[in-house]
Amino acid sequence: MNAVPAVTRIVDLSVVLDDATQVYPGDPVPRLEVAATIAQQGFNLLSLRIGSQSGTHVDSPYHFDADGPRLEGCGLELFVGPGVVVDCTAVGARRPITTEHIEPHLDTISGLPGAIVLLHTAWSERFWGTPAYLDHPFLDERACARMLGAGVRTVGIDALSLDETDPAEPSGFPCHHLVADARGIIAENLTNLSAIDFDPLVCLLPVRLGGDADGAPCRAVALELGSAR
Repeated sequence: MNAVPAVTRIVDLSVVLDDATQVYPGDPVPRLEVAATIAQQGFNLLSLRIGSQSGTHVDSPYHFDADGPRLEGCGLELFVGPGVVVDCTAVGARRPITTEHIEPHLDTISGLPGAIVLLHTAWSERFWGTPAYLDHPFLDERACARMLGAGVRTVGIDALSLDETDPAEPSGFPCHHLVADARGIIAENLTNLSAIDFDPLVCLLPVRLGGDADGAPCRAVALELGSAR
């Protein structure tokens, strides 16, 4: 029997999805309503109304590319892989994450096939649920292109969007388009990245939505793997 690495620690990287969950301006507001109770029907059941981008979620290329793969067309290998955490906590409000932050990690990324890059801004830990959450740092277009050129196909951020959020002056979502063109995956509204002090296996497996699903909520976790057993 082959030895299997033991999971010694699980870090939850997901925000709670409920009626109070903050959403991108204009997105559907989540609603969780009681549909049945033990007292009346003999069991408890919730009715859920959410958007595909609610809470901690992943984007498929179809989110920004009409000809890109829908969620069901994305291989599961894009959602599970070794994680590389990039410290961006010194980046201020509405400031870009640049190649200066990415370059020190490129050798590591190149040596990890299927690497999932996690941009750690600490924005969700500091500002989740407040107006300041919209003022998050964002990935610079050149830095995004540099990562994709190094082979990255999945990138996550602990903020509302990989691109700048400004409802008054939309950015055009350059990084979303770059990742979609590369047939990659974006994860947003991650949290608790500060708790990853090990080399993680990251899992971003989404709810399996069919049809024209541009993305879906996921339960994002970082796994610490110990000695084989």
